[in-house]
Amino acid sequence: MRVSVVQMSPSHNKAENISQAARLIDGAVTSDRPDMLGLPEIWTCLGGDHAAKFDQAETLPPPDSNEPGGPAYEFLRRIARERRIHVHGGSIAERVGEKLFNTTLVFDPKGHEIARYRKIHLFDITTPDGAGYHESKTFGAGEKVVTCDACGVRIGLAICYDLRFPELFFALRRAGAEMIFLPAAFTLETGKDHWEVLVRARAIETQCWFAAPACCGKYLDTNGAWRWTYGHSILCDPWGHVVAKVSDGIGWATARIDQPVTARVRCNMPILEHHKLI
Repeated sequence: MRVSVVQMSPSHNKAENISQAARLIDGAVTSDRPDMLGLPEIWTCLGGDHAAKFDQAETLPPPDSNEPGGPAYEFLRRIARERRIHVHGGSIAERVGEKLFNTTLVFDPKGHEIARYRKIHLFDITTPDGAGYHESKTFGAGEKVVTCDACGVRIGLAICYDLRFPELFFALRRAGAEMIFLPAAFTLETGKDHWEVLVRARAIETQCWFAAPACCGKYLDTNGAWRWTYGHSILCDPWGHVVAKVSDGIGWATARIDQPVTARVRCNMPILEHHKLI
């Protein structure tokens, strides 16, 4: 199974972001021919004020229906169907009444939605440069651990700040995950010190492959100030080795998910069997 992670530099203009995603996906599919690809966190609308976030959010159709969705939803569905690949839609803003969720969607090669995950851990912190982030002012928190299957591989779903909470990833491993998708928009301040360290740590702990597509570049926040995302999208193996990485700027990286490697790592070091809940 070949997997590509797409690195974007989005703004709060959804139409422009969809156009950027289309160009990058076309390049990745034409060049590397992946069986599955993934986009970053909240790539449809990064930044902007509260009103812009609600305006760009989408009301999603029922998961088991074939009803049409909004522009981003239909874009992801069309890419999956036309390219005949699994598409991990990073995450988009899902509108439910007067509440938003930071939501991942996964589509199979027929364009059917096979998974929907709402980000559980919300980013309410102050970074070392003094910038405050208050995701819970705009988004609600998800509650469910979610997996799906693609090309015979069980995929676990998580988003960005979830990365700092190992319990979620052990829950995904216990649910059968062999690979975990982690779309992100890590800040520059936290990303330069923690991003790769944490992704590799979670890969080692869970003995899972990791596909971590990320946002890069700058965007305007709610108050009209510039903020920077770290980028450095990566793919890691179950031993914690980085097997592919995107350079600075927009682009993509691709790696082959080798299930015999997963089996060997888990056989030689049976962490799940040894793990005790304390």
